[in-house]
Amino acid sequence: MAIDSPKKPFSKRYGYRSQPKEITIWEDAPENLRHFVLETVGTVGYGPSDVRKLICSVLHRRPDPSNWSEYPNVWGEAQELTYGCEWFKFYDFVEEICRSLANSTAESAGERSAQFQDALNEFFVDEGIGWQMIDGEIVTRGTETFESGVHGAVEVLEAAGRVAARDEIHEALSDLSRRPEADLTGAIQHAMAALECVARDVCGDEQATLGEVIKRYPGTIPKPLDDSVAKAWGYASEMARHIREGRKPERKDVELIVGLAATVATYLSR
Repeated sequence: MAIDSPKKPFSKRYGYRSQPKEITIWEDAPENLRHFVLETVGTVGYGPSDVRKLICSVLHRRPDPSNWSEYPNVWGEAQELTYGCEWFKFYDFVEEICRSLANSTAESAGERSAQFQDALNEFFVDEGIGWQMIDGEIVTRGTETFESGVHGAVEVLEAAGRVAARDEIHEALSDLSRRPEADLTGAIQHAMAALECVARDVCGDEQATLGEVIKRYPGTIPKPLDDSVAKAWGYASEMARHIREGRKPERKDVELIVGLAATVATYLSR
């Protein structure tokens, strides 16, 4: 077994890693995450004044002019603001850190930004937090199956020139990533719209709904999968289009629908 740089910790040098935790955290930024970000930002070269400047910018706060010594005053102020802000503002702060690193004129700016993003994503996985940073933006993260299915669909649809369907999948992911509250019904609508768009194109029937495609063109979606897709279509109609007071889909159910729509759209497109 090859040994990496001795500067890396034991687990990384030898390729050991614990199993990712089940995702249980979305609408929160727990204290251990806030602590981790404050510690990590120091390893990529930012000091107390840098951190305070960024968090104050996000919160629209004026830095306390009476705090001028880096330790403990400025650092204490930066910590207080970081630990005390609302969870979604904290993620704005994290994005601002990455943006600032990437836009820095320092020679290693890109490397430091990537280092921060990689460390953050590893923490999200290890701690069961349902977010990830991609290209400097915090977006939703699902299970490995969800991630591979949905992002794989985007690639396949783009390669096939099915831009409208690809964009609908993107919109579904954007709805799941909304802060402070995900647009779950919107995610369902966009995911099923992507599948409907591909199904229409494959069958050459631009006016048919997905339900009509399943009935009119048997075999387009193989049995018995077509029954599952028809039921998913019915669920989407019930929960996302014909909305009733007191009824709201659960996130795990929405991820199931989005993942199913992406997977079937990929199948049809191929």
